[in-house]
Amino acid sequence: MTLLDRLLLDPATRERVTHVEHVPSRVGRPAAWPEWVAPLLVDRLALLGVTAPWEHQAAAAELARDGQSVVIATGTASGKSLAYLMPVLSALIEDERATALYLSPTKALATDQLRALRALNLTQVRAATLDGDTALEDRDWVRRFGTYVLTNPDMLHRSVLPRHADHSRFLRGLRFVVIDECHSYRGVFGSHVAQVVRRLRRVCARYGAHPVFLLASATVSEPEVSASRLVGLDVVPVADDASPRGTTEFALWEPPLQKDYSGEHGAPVRRSATAETGDLLADLVVEGARTIAFVRSRRGAEAVAVNARRVVTEAVPDLGPRIAAYRSGYLPEERRELEKRLQSGDLLGVAATNALELGVDVAGLDAVILSGWPGTVASVWQQAGRAGRAGQGALAVFVARDDPLDTYLVHHPEALFGRPVETTVLDPTNPYVLGPHLCCAAAELPLTEDDLPLFPGAEDVLPDLVRRGLLRHRPRGWFWTSRDRPDADLRGAGGPPVRLVESSTGRLLGTVDSSSAHSQAHTGAVYLHQGESYVVEELDLDEAVALVRADDPDYSTSARDVTDIRIASTIRTASFRDVTLSFGSVDVTHQVVGFLRKRLGTGEVLGEEPLDLPPRQLTTKAVWYTMTAELLSSVGLDWADVPGAAHAAEHAAIGLLPLFATCDRWDIGGVSTALHEDTGLATVFVYDGHPGGAGFAERGHARAAAWLRATRDAIEACECASGCPSCVQSPKCGNGNEPLDKAGAVRLLDAVLRSGLEG
Repeated sequence: MTLLDRLLLDPATRERVTHVEHVPSRVGRPAAWPEWVAPLLVDRLALLGVTAPWEHQAAAAELARDGQSVVIATGTASGKSLAYLMPVLSALIEDERATALYLSPTKALATDQLRALRALNLTQVRAATLDGDTALEDRDWVRRFGTYVLTNPDMLHRSVLPRHADHSRFLRGLRFVVIDECHSYRGVFGSHVAQVVRRLRRVCARYGAHPVFLLASATVSEPEVSASRLVGLDVVPVADDASPRGTTEFALWEPPLQKDYSGEHGAPVRRSATAETGDLLADLVVEGARTIAFVRSRRGAEAVAVNARRVVTEAVPDLGPRIAAYRSGYLPEERRELEKRLQSGDLLGVAATNALELGVDVAGLDAVILSGWPGTVASVWQQAGRAGRAGQGALAVFVARDDPLDTYLVHHPEALFGRPVETTVLDPTNPYVLGPHLCCAAAELPLTEDDLPLFPGAEDVLPDLVRRGLLRHRPRGWFWTSRDRPDADLRGAGGPPVRLVESSTGRLLGTVDSSSAHSQAHTGAVYLHQGESYVVEELDLDEAVALVRADDPDYSTSARDVTDIRIASTIRTASFRDVTLSFGSVDVTHQVVGFLRKRLGTGEVLGEEPLDLPPRQLTTKAVWYTMTAELLSSVGLDWADVPGAAHAAEHAAIGLLPLFATCDRWDIGGVSTALHEDTGLATVFVYDGHPGGAGFAERGHARAAAWLRATRDAIEACECASGCPSCVQSPKCGNGNEPLDKAGAVRLLDAVLRSGLEG
């Protein structure tokens, strides 16, 4: 009896599974060691049980050795590390002056890579991490002696490049740059990292180094395209996965409707994915299965761990302490302790954010739970692939949230299992990204005409930087004008993180991104940390501090907001019969005006409190479509019906866009109106939630017909009568999901699609 069979012994539980996909096992295809691989490295790998590379590992290593930049885009646990370690470590063993740089998106992944390097016991390779947790005295050692430095884009941006003269020994010998989990560099963050990499290449060239780039990625479409965009060089793909794989049972799981509770406006509500995931994690731990539950938010990870620990403690008290949460925002010593317990097997169940998707390499996991859509098909397989990494059979369970996209997927498995993974979306030419990095580059070394091909779009941005007095143009190039260092916010947070401090003790609990503080750390917000509840007493935006007190309320909080949008410029437009589809720049004004208190477990609204927070301004990119009154009237939508129909269509479109662009619904926003002052018509907007845009709205514009068709089908297929969170209600609606017209949204989208949009 399989692990899934044991979970489904209860008929009521069995009804929650809408589909089971059997992913077959695969036999590996080994290759011979390339002749140039250092014999010492081969010997040390053999002691660890690695007797030969797989074909894709050898192919990638040969390309890199020959001076070609390469992207290895194969599945989780396919051995991408060995593919880049062969040429990198062989070069470091052969030449004591050679150096290599390793970039990872998370500190946990860099720490894990360092652990693997040290297990090889290669004294010729002086490996060390360099990140925000590295002590000052250790940083000096890394600068003077390190040959394999493991860091992250933030540290490269803030410390290494601005002080490149201090790192001249290392940069002069730089032969290889490894960019691990490069598919995670998408959207605005990916665009920032692309500029950091270009600045690195420019500084290296100053010291006579032209490193080869080795990129490791989850399976994505056209990996060479996104990799080339990231590093600014031609990149050769290696995507034929030759590693062995055990069988995996992949279950799609839909929580049941709550019979005794209705949500907003009487809509049916399913049991929350958080509660369902907590119970599943508890059941798997009791079965003795080592399990990671990937949860979409910090708060969700904490809630899943608390729920699972409570359930397990009631059944098997000794197992309760072997369940924990893992997320960003913890202090370094807390993360290291959790990683140690996870590696040793002391933790049986972990509720984690995607910090562990790209983090610690844990062998021997039996199961993975995905609590809600993780944003991309690539992330689905990346997370699911964490189970069965020792070659044994594995279980993966996707638990649907009460959300249009999740509901669509559990009832349309072909949309998940029968489609290719996405192309990573990033835009290095985004002027809001490019401008700050040109300032950084000029501060590192004066910019010259010869540098401009390295930064596409620089010719358009530089005059504005000169006009604003940030750069000074002279015959020899562009110079930084200030004594202070320029800065670029890689994470797009728009300011320093807000510290959460316990008011009674002064203890620092964690941090929240500046962009999230208005909605997550406002006065009265409930904050979870290590299973403990806190209530925010005061948010001081000037000092970037939120004071909290320990509390145990029986409710959660949800911010309410208002949004206004204005069209700044139209970049592309297409006209059909009574419908116009456009893409361009917009100005968005967003203000959190209050918050709801919702009863835990049911989501029942207990009350609403006003807030007095300043508005936030955002200039970004959007896709929008307009509809004439005649078109809407032709499908039976009167003037009074349009606001609810457009609002419902907007919500569902935001929920479905992640199927067509590498984004999460929280990366995008929307506005709908029966009469927009800039268009004079009924208009639905979907915009990127990042300054300058992130490429998501542009992808929506390019795939509009397929995107809006899926949106229409998802609304119609939902079993509710008049709209619910599974189709047209949104968890982040600033208007309290009013007005919404489910049937009207279907008629509206039918009219738009019939206008000629579908060709």
